[in-house]
Parts: sequence; C-alpha cells; structure tokens
Amino acid sequence: MAAESGAGGEHATAPWPWPAAEIARYTAYRTPQPLTIDGRLDKPAWQAVPRSPRFRDLVHGTPARHNTQAAVLWDADFLYVGYWIEEPVVAARHTQRDAPIYEDNDIELFIAGPHAYYELEINALGTIYEAFFVWDDAYVVQGFAEIPELQQDVLGYRPWVGVGFQPHPRGPRHGFFGWDLPGLQWGVWVDGVVNDGAVRDRGWTVEIAVPWQGLTLPARGQTLPPAPGDVWRMDFSRFNQYKAAPPAQDSGAWAWSPHGVWDSHVPEVFPYITFSDETV
Repeated sequence: MAAESGAGGEHATAPWPWPAAEIARYTAYRTPQPLTIDGRLDKPAWQAVPRSPRFRDLVHGTPARHNTQAAVLWDADFLYVGYWIEEPVVAARHTQRDAPIYEDNDIELFIAGPHAYYELEINALGTIYEAFFVWDDAYVVQGFAEIPELQQDVLGYRPWVGVGFQPHPRGPRHGFFGWDLPGLQWGVWVDGVVNDGAVRDRGWTVEIAVPWQGLTLPARGQTLPPAPGDVWRMDFSRFNQYKAAPPAQDSGAWAWSPHGVWDSHVPEVFPYITFSDETV
C-alpha cells in the first residue's frame, strides 16, 4: 500500500474548509538527469512534465485573473518544483532573506510531513522566506523537543495557531521562523523588467530543488527519498498585492487546489502528490 504523509489520520473526519473529493491529485515523475537550478523552465524535463491546472482563488475556487501553473519532478537526491507565473507588471521590493515576502507578489510552497511542515516563499527578485512548524501534539512525543535547533528559546520561535482557520482541530503549532532548510536551491527568471511599470512584462518562472536530506525534520516519520507509490501532501500558491475589481471574487491568493479559507496552514486540504518511478 502507498504510504501517505502529513494530514489526515485521526483528524481526517474534521470539518475541513474544502471538500475532500475536490482536493487536487498529481503524479510526480522522475527526471532522467539532475537539473541545474537557474529559474529557467526551458529544460527538456520541464517542457515534458504535466503541469497543474490554472490556479484558482484560494478561498472561493474561482478562476484566477492571471495564469499560474506548477509542476513537480524528482530524483534520488532532490524534489524539484517549478512555477510558471503570468504577470504583466512584475514587481517586488524585499531583498533581505526572511523579510516579509508575503508583502510582495510571491509564490509559496508548503511541504507537509506527518508531524510538521515547511513553508517557502519567493518573490520576483529571488528573495526567500522560510519557516518550519511542528504540531504541539507531536513536539515532545516525536522527539522534536530534543533537537537543539528546535528549542523554544531559539531566535525566531513563537507559538502559531494559523491564520483564518482557527482553531485547527489538531491544535496549535510551534513556529520556527529562523529555521533554514539545509541545501535548498532556487532560481528566478523574469521575462520582462522588475519594477518598471513602463515595460509590459510576460511574467516570471521559479525553479526549486529541495534536497531529500534537508527534509529530515519536516518529513520525519516517512521514507526519504520517497518510494514509488508514496503519497505526500504539498501546497502550491501565489499571493498578490492587487485584486481583480468587483464583482470578481478575488481574495488576492490563488492556489493549485483551493482551501476554502484565507489560510495556507491547513495541510489537510493540500494536494496529494504521488511519486512515480516512471521518468517524464
């Protein structure tokens, strides 16, 4: 039987904000050779890989104003994620790592394990923001409390209850906002000029390589790298500082699979990603 990580288990019957039958499912194929991470998605593997449908509004599920799609590849060493982002005026201002990237137009990636999950945000300047969350009910029982970098007195620690979906049936989380995923690689390529409103842009692409070894803590309790047939929960979204004018239902957040609520921190509604041993 395929191993499934992250959300579900004893919490599967909770009243989640998006119907279970409508949560996206995707098969992640292997890349025949390692990818050089430069932000360009013109490599043969990215050209051949199945892409997600056009992102929809995170809250309402309505069509997004601009096209955004994502795709996943993998090999023995890395999980690869690509984003294609249509944007007529590409803009970003944050240049310092772990600045509040969510104040810019950004893309976001969440990777959920059985007891914890990882968050990555990237803007069009290639600036990143990272955070790591451990469920309170697993913090001591699963041994996270014994890890030096996950002590409650480390820089950037604070309790976390989520955003719009409160209280979460599983309870609160421990948030580590100074945690960095070891070995992370990323690249951004802009088809246009950032922060020049006089130029009509096409958009930008993002390429991410997450080493399996770097996921030791977020994926604690599951096989690394995944075995063929394993199912993980991952989320892919885009946040914008602009919104389509009414009567459009535009929350300013778009996702591969809607959440039904203004909250990215609900792993139970993340897409199901099944890993295949077949090459793309």
